Amino acid sequence: MRRTRLVIADRHPIVLQGLASVFAAVRDFEIVASCSDGASCVEAIRNSGSDIALLEDAFPDVTSAEILAMIDGERLSTRVVFFAAEAQQGELAPPLAAGACNVISKHASPETLVQSLRVVAEGGTVLVGLAPGLVPAAKEADGAVVDNVLAVLTDREREIMRLVSEGLSNKAIARRLNLSQGTIKVHLHHIYQKLEINNRTALAALAMSQR
Repeated sequence: MRRTRLVIADRHPIVLQGLASVFAAVRDFEIVASCSDGASCVEAIRNSGSDIALLEDAFPDVTSAEILAMIDGERLSTRVVFFAAEAQQGELAPPLAAGACNVISKHASPETLVQSLRVVAEGGTVLVGLAPGLVPAAKEADGAVVDNVLAVLTDREREIMRLVSEGLSNKAIARRLNLSQGTIKVHLHHIYQKLEINNRTALAALAMSQR
């Protein structure tokens, strides 16, 4: 299995240590660089062959816009996810409107963080915990469509969808809901049919778009 190569960057050592612990516990990610400032982050993105860069959104030495411009100008394939304590309209609104980046709140759970990056690794977009005023109009329209699609699901199916998006396995979901694994598989089969999707990643992407 190919592991997703990840650059992490934050000014705070405790955040970097926490992220390292989160991704050490999963098998499909590999941290290839851990950076504490914007300049070293830029160099890591250039030289590490990373798939995703999970970055603080407020480095004092390099702006978010400069990092995105470098990646675009040098035609790098790294997807950028800003790990934001409090997303600000002026800083992130333009790249979000252009679809140039993703945002995950630092208040997200470890499970949501990991699952969100799996969605990004598959080519999806995540805006987790973003203030309503920052969500681009196109994304808001997409959300309305998703709302209509999800209306076909039962309450139980929506609950299972939410737990899948948090990274829980069928076994863990079964324990949480006091159901058998076979029942969870049947529910997932129905969910996939109703939403016209065929895997957990696509299901998680839909769930993430509702947060």
